[in-house]
Amino acid sequence: MQTPLIKSVLLHVALGGFLYATANIHPPAPKVMEVTLNSAIPDVDKAVSAVTVDQKQVEQKIAQLRKKEDDQKRAEDKRIRDLERRASNARKERESEARQIKKLEQQRKAKEKETAEAQAQAKKARAIEQQERAKAKQAEKQKQESENAAKAAADKRKAEEDALKKAQAERKKREAEAERKREQAMQEQMLQDQLAKEQAARSKIRQQQVVSEVDKYRALIMARIQQNLLIDEKMKNQQCRVNIRLGFNGLVTQVTSLGGDRLVCEAALRAVRMADTLPVSKDKDVFDQLKNINLTIKPEF
Repeated sequence: MQTPLIKSVLLHVALGGFLYATANIHPPAPKVMEVTLNSAIPDVDKAVSAVTVDQKQVEQKIAQLRKKEDDQKRAEDKRIRDLERRASNARKERESEARQIKKLEQQRKAKEKETAEAQAQAKKARAIEQQERAKAKQAEKQKQESENAAKAAADKRKAEEDALKKAQAERKKREAEAERKREQAMQEQMLQDQLAKEQAARSKIRQQQVVSEVDKYRALIMARIQQNLLIDEKMKNQQCRVNIRLGFNGLVTQVTSLGGDRLVCEAALRAVRMADTLPVSKDKDVFDQLKNINLTIKPEF
């Protein structure tokens, strides 16, 4: 569209320059024939003849000049008509080009509008496509999430079922183990009860034996102390409690008064110290009850 417009502008510039140049061209001024007359008086006949000849030449020259002027005028008129025709043609061409340019401009605007509409439609289509693609992507994401959730739920359900089966198996195992332990415990308890009864019976017998032995050695210890006890009439009906501690061989390691008559207590302490060693049993159970004993000393009269 730009090339015809440039050509039109160049054509108008050239035509304007041509009109300007022709307008300043003027037809050449007609030349005046110069005639030189002799200063001497010529012969009359010759002079008349010469004047007649010169007059004809002048007329011919004038006619030639007029013809030339007419030709130039006709040529100028023709040139002006040509210029006017060319100017008219140029104006028409200019108008045609203007119409063409206007048409092209309208076509360009229509094309731009069409292009803009097409671009808007394309943009709208792309937006719709992007929305559809986003929806499809979202749907695919939701589908994947649903599948993942379903798989996770299935895995969780299977894990729970496995855990339940395992728990049931372990519970049965624990119950069986507990039952076995209960039976074992019952058997052990029955055995322990039986052993306890036997032990109690033996312990009772042993206790009776120990008590008997303790009583025996307590009596022996009392007898030894009585042997060494120096009594006086003032001690009659009096008594004293003493604590005696013995070594494993009956050696008196400590003797203390626990209260009573002063004279009896002094005599009892003295008698224990004099005994130095008191009778004890080699039986550990019997000795354990004799190694730290409390005795009540009563003088015998």
